[in-house]
Amino acid sequence: MLAKRIIPCLDVKEGKTVKGVNFVNFRDAGDPVVLGQQYSENGADELVYLDITASHEGRGTFIDLVRRVAENVNIPFTVGGGISAVDDVARLLDAGADKVSVNSAALRNPGLIDGIASRFGCQVCVAAIDARFDDGKWRCYLNGGRKPTDRTLFEWAHEAQERGAGEILFTSMNHDGVKTGFACEALAELMSKLTIPVIASGGAGDMSHFVDVFSTGHADAALAASIFHFGEVSIPELKNYLSQNNIPVRLCQN
Repeated sequence: MLAKRIIPCLDVKEGKTVKGVNFVNFRDAGDPVVLGQQYSENGADELVYLDITASHEGRGTFIDLVRRVAENVNIPFTVGGGISAVDDVARLLDAGADKVSVNSAALRNPGLIDGIASRFGCQVCVAAIDARFDDGKWRCYLNGGRKPTDRTLFEWAHEAQERGAGEILFTSMNHDGVKTGFACEALAELMSKLTIPVIASGGAGDMSHFVDVFSTGHADAALAASIFHFGEVSIPELKNYLSQNNIPVRLCQN
């Protein structure tokens, strides 16, 4: 069985790492380059950097920050936020990113996924989906969770896969930042419908939640923010705990 991945997520706003609850009420979590370097050294498998206001503000992603991250971090990292064209992807990859995450622009123009996959390969394209469980269904949202759409999680994830996305990053807006556990039931259903890896996001509050997301939700990777940023859980202790609970992980060497 492939090792499960632990991925710290750094939401960036005005050059700082921030973390909110249910996509609002943000607080400062530190310098994104310094944090990324620390996570890299402490055994994170990958990193995700999201420019959380780029789509809402109608601007491009933070190229200068991507360059600085690439200079200081030696593990793969994904960049997202405000990517609306294939040329945007080229600039981010040139700056040092390994993968890109597309969300709002892909929902508006699904062909963006086809374009990225055909030019750079499926492994570069992560389809990020922010969804909230409303009225009995998982509805997808645009612009950092600000605008609901008519698309639903399972049908959109399947279409993204068919268009060439290499991974799905599913964030449950209901669970985001509240630390009560991941949306394991939805994740398990998503995993049963897809053949590409799924990254779970939203809800990590303690180490047992990671066991649940891998054993019950069957996710390939788990993404978390505040429990890492604010020192509640360290990556080495989390990986040791997962290994003790029979979850395959790449154990930290330091």
